[in-house]
Amino acid sequence: MKLLADQRDDPPKKRSDRSPEEMLNGEPKGAPGEGLAGTTTARPWPGSPVQLNGQTLVRDVADPTSQPQFSSAPSSRAPSPPPPGESPPQRDQWGGKYEFLLSCIGYCVGLANVWRFPYLCYRNGGGVFLIPYFIMLLFTGVPLFLMELSLGQYGAAGPITVWKCCPLLKGIGIGMLCVSTLVCLYYNVIIAWTFFYLGNSFQSPLPWSCEAASNAALCGNVTTANSTGGRSLSPTEVFWNEQVLGVVHSSGLQDPGPVRWQLAICLFFAWFIIFLCMLKGIHSSGKVVYVTATFPYFVLIVLIIRGATLEGSLQGVAFYLTPDWDRLASAQVWNDAASQIFYSLGIGVGGLLSMASYNKFDNNVIRDTLVITIGNCATSFFAGFAIFSILGHMAWRKGVPVGQVADSGPGLAFVAYPEALALLPGSVFWAILFFLMLFMLGVDTLFGNMEGITTAVLDEFPQLRHNMKYKVLFLAALCFAFYLMGLLLITDGGIYWFTLIDSFSTSFGLIIITLFMCVGISFFYGVNQFCSDIIDMICRCPPWCSKLLLYFKACWVFITPFLLLFILCYIFMEMYNTPLQYGTYVYPFWGKALGVCMATTCCLQIPIWAIVAMSKESGTLRDRYMKAIRPLNSWRVSNLQGTSAERVEPDRVEAPFTVNLTESDFTAMAWENASEE
Repeated sequence: MKLLADQRDDPPKKRSDRSPEEMLNGEPKGAPGEGLAGTTTARPWPGSPVQLNGQTLVRDVADPTSQPQFSSAPSSRAPSPPPPGESPPQRDQWGGKYEFLLSCIGYCVGLANVWRFPYLCYRNGGGVFLIPYFIMLLFTGVPLFLMELSLGQYGAAGPITVWKCCPLLKGIGIGMLCVSTLVCLYYNVIIAWTFFYLGNSFQSPLPWSCEAASNAALCGNVTTANSTGGRSLSPTEVFWNEQVLGVVHSSGLQDPGPVRWQLAICLFFAWFIIFLCMLKGIHSSGKVVYVTATFPYFVLIVLIIRGATLEGSLQGVAFYLTPDWDRLASAQVWNDAASQIFYSLGIGVGGLLSMASYNKFDNNVIRDTLVITIGNCATSFFAGFAIFSILGHMAWRKGVPVGQVADSGPGLAFVAYPEALALLPGSVFWAILFFLMLFMLGVDTLFGNMEGITTAVLDEFPQLRHNMKYKVLFLAALCFAFYLMGLLLITDGGIYWFTLIDSFSTSFGLIIITLFMCVGISFFYGVNQFCSDIIDMICRCPPWCSKLLLYFKACWVFITPFLLLFILCYIFMEMYNTPLQYGTYVYPFWGKALGVCMATTCCLQIPIWAIVAMSKESGTLRDRYMKAIRPLNSWRVSNLQGTSAERVEPDRVEAPFTVNLTESDFTAMAWENASEE
């Protein structure tokens, strides 16, 4: 038997000295003050009787409000409603399941699908890269994705509050918040760059094309002062380095230079758009995703059709898909596959968990997981055809191999691809379409990351959620703070800081956070209990869902932690042996150390808050640990109105009070037992 939920998060002060065997067993009977069917209020009114194992007890303690109530139900019970005047604030919910699906697809399908996957694919053996990619998807991506969605939906809480299921692991949620903050800091800079290119696309000829008068010398193969190693820079490289970044005026991290005012304006508008999307939460963003999540697919289809008609496009597609089987023996290929899964699915930064917390309790999370993860990876593969068909045409025009025109990261999206677009007939139209697609891809992903931050804060301070004035002020202050911090990334040397944060924000810190989340849910909260929670949410659980949970259980307990440890070890070895650089600039030791400190700060939140959680408990170190891994009584309190039953552990007494039985109580019990016989 277990103490009924008391809506108290306080640790037990004193346990009952009486063992369960000394108490008479019986079925619970109704008592005055009952709320839901079969449920007694957590704090009965003074003078009302107390039920202990079905027997009415007489109050003879000094503080009648501290008397506990017990239930002997072994399987389930209705949750206790909160006391009058203390009901939890009503939580928003998605307008429909398609809003949630599109929001998650928009969050996962981002810029990484357009510039990172195609690059990794051809760098790691072409089509053979798909083998480790899909293996990592099956054994790390899909299981961890389901874990985050299920945890958020069942707990109906953000990345921090949801760890009431295991207070010892609260640092995981705070670590997610730190990672998400770093990602949001630099991700909106990409949207600012996209704004800048989009604004410059409304002119003919395009300013980075050879038709522009200012690029006549560059297109004439004249080596300029900007060239490196005797190779003349293309117009797109000059536009990117001089007009957009201004990196030619900076010598490195220690020389950021002035803020570029054009980018400052673009960054301000980018954050203003995010502020408007966040203002009404999922009610407004849920409608926006119908456009922002579907428009990129329309653009990709148009670009694939256009690319297929270009000369040399098959050469690019062949380069994209040709397998190099020897690459499978390289650990780099497997690490790149895993990093791409984490990067594109957005695992471990709190966005998925936050968006799932607005789902209805009975939403089928297994179905959603399969749809979103498979759709995201299919989009990555699909986008590769659009990218490399046009890059193949670009290589054909220049008379060089495809490998010399493709690049990684921002270089592919803002150098190679604009150059390829400039070679197409009607280049202005294609440029506008492409950068509009990049803008929508970026906004959806950034919204998911920001949702993780705002949901965490609003859950910790619920008064902000239902006071529109305070909520507006909070969101405005948050976006403006991000804008001010982002100004460092749009200086002349901002690209060096951008690369530093990009390299370490989702590095080993994210893997450690995800590893602890997987191990914590599997072994502290209990993998069997977690699977039962998922079955509880899926009211009519189809047979295939139950069988699939066996596969997920094996992944959570054995396979996924092992693969995460492998990735973590490889990251540490690569970080030690490989210098960090942007182009020809090699980062100094202090710069790389600063990046390591950023990633370490994120994962250090786990032990720090574990110590805090244990310090709040009483008893020996083992007692403190056991209490800290126990779910709080307020676990899932925000879903009280969405479910009729909640699981209870049987045969366990948690009585933080002393219950004094009088002689009349035993007399009454004996009399009732005799009458039943």
